[in-house]
Amino acid sequence: MPEVRITASTAAPVGAIDRRVFGSFVEHLGRCVYDGIHEPGHPTADEQGFRQDVIDLVRELGVTTVRYPGGNFVSGYRWEDGVGPKDERPVRRDLAWHSTETNQVGLHEFAHWNAKAGSEPMLAINLGTRGELEALDLLEYTNLPTGSTLSDRRAANGSPEGFGVRMWCLGNEMDGPWQLGHRSAEDYGKLASRTAKALRQMQPDLELVACGSSGRGMPTFGSWERTVLLHTYDDVDFISAHAYYQPTGGDLDSFLASAIDMDRFIESVAATADAVKAELKSDKTIFVSFDEWNVWYQDRYHDQDIVTGQDNWPIAPRLLEDVYTVMDAVVFGSLMISLLKHADRVKAASLAQLVNVIAPIMTEPGGPAWRQTTFYPFAITARLARGEALRVEIDAPTVPTEKHGDAPVVDAVVTRDGGEAAAFLVNRHRSEPMTVRIRVDGLGSARITETHQIADDDPDAANTLEDQERVTARPNESAAIEDGVLTVTLPPVSWTAIGLAGD
Repeated sequence: MPEVRITASTAAPVGAIDRRVFGSFVEHLGRCVYDGIHEPGHPTADEQGFRQDVIDLVRELGVTTVRYPGGNFVSGYRWEDGVGPKDERPVRRDLAWHSTETNQVGLHEFAHWNAKAGSEPMLAINLGTRGELEALDLLEYTNLPTGSTLSDRRAANGSPEGFGVRMWCLGNEMDGPWQLGHRSAEDYGKLASRTAKALRQMQPDLELVACGSSGRGMPTFGSWERTVLLHTYDDVDFISAHAYYQPTGGDLDSFLASAIDMDRFIESVAATADAVKAELKSDKTIFVSFDEWNVWYQDRYHDQDIVTGQDNWPIAPRLLEDVYTVMDAVVFGSLMISLLKHADRVKAASLAQLVNVIAPIMTEPGGPAWRQTTFYPFAITARLARGEALRVEIDAPTVPTEKHGDAPVVDAVVTRDGGEAAAFLVNRHRSEPMTVRIRVDGLGSARITETHQIADDDPDAANTLEDQERVTARPNESAAIEDGVLTVTLPPVSWTAIGLAGD
C-alpha cells in the first residue's frame, strides 16, 4: 500500500481561521427560499412560516454567516419590495431566473430566520440596476437608529433596534455578461468606490466586499481584479472569488483534484491584490471573500428545460437541485481544505447554496428535510477546524490529470486551537487506499478524540428522498497514534477528519 508522509509545522502557522469562512448563501432562486427555508403550511413551520426542521439542520451544519438575497437575483432586486405588510408587497418578474417573486420573504423575515438559525446576515447590494442612493437607503433602513424616515419605517414594521449587518457585498458578479447591469471593470470600480465611500459616511465600521471575478476561467480574470482594486483599494476590505466544479468529459481524476484550481485561484487573487498594494504604496491588506463555491453540475442545468417564455413565470420552480454523490462530497471536502490552507487571506466564504439549490440540505414540500453527502464534510469541518491553520508538507505519490498536471494523491490540512487539533485529509486515488503518517508530537495532542470518514464501495452513492441515510459519516477505525505519529489508512475516493487532544 502506498505511504504518504505529512509534517505539520507549528513554527509559522498559515493564519487564524476566521469563523466566517463557514458561511453559506440563500438566494431567491428555485426552491431555496420558498419551499426550502420558508413553507408556511409545513407541520414544523414557525409563526413566520419558516421550517424548524430546516433550521435544526442549519444549526447542525454550523453555518456562521449567510449571504443574501443573491446572487444574480440581487441585480434586479428592489429591497423595498420585501418590507412592510405582506399583503401589500408587489409581485415581480425575476429576470435572473425567469421566475415570479412574491416578496413574502424579505429583510425582516430573513433577520428573524438568521436569529433562529444562529447565523449572521451578510447582505448583497444591487449595483446592477441601482446605485449609491438606493444603497444608502438600504443601509439606513437596515442598521441606523430611529430618528430618520427610513429607520422609523423599519421600526414601524416591527424592528426598532435595527439588524446590525456589518458585512456588505457591493454587487454580484459584475464581470459576467449574464448579469443585469454588467459593466466593465473600470465602470464597476468607479461605482463601487463611490458607493463604498457613501456607505462609510453613514456607518464607517462596515466591512465591504468588492466584486472580483466570477470564475478563474473568465477572460478578464486578473485584469478585472487589478482595475477594480485600483479604484476601490482604500474603500473596501475584501475582494470576492466565485468557483464551481464538476467533472467534464468523464475526466474524474481532474474533478477529484479540483482543489488545485481553487488553490491557484486564491493565490492569484492575493498576488494581484498585493501588486496593487505595492503600486499604491499602501499598508493595508485586502482579504478574499470566497462567497460562492461548491460542486455544481452546470451542464445538467443547461441540458434541462430552462424556464423560458413570456407566459411562463413559475413561483419557486425546481432548479439546480443536484443530488450529490460520495465522490462529490470528497471533492467538496477538499475544497474546504483549500479554504483552510489559505486562512491568512480567505477570511470569509459562502457555500452556495444552503437549501435545495446545489445544497447540503434538501426538502420535500409537506415532507422531510434531509442531509446530502456534502452536509457531512461541512458540518464536521466547521465544528473541528478552530484556532489556526498550520503549514503542512506532503510527501505523496501523484496522479496525472488533464486539467491540473500531476496532482498529489493525498491533500491535507491541520488545524490547532490550544491543546486541541484536527487533521482533514482526502485520498483522490480512484482505486488505491493510502496509508498516511502525520507527526503530531509537536501539536501537544497525544490522543484521538474522534474520527469521521466519507467513503463507499460505490462512489456514486447518494442520499435521496427514498433513502435519506444511504451515505453518512462513519468512524475511520484505522487511525492510531504511536511515538508521536498519527497513522491512518484512507480508502480510495475518501474524505477523513480526525480530532486530537492533549492528555
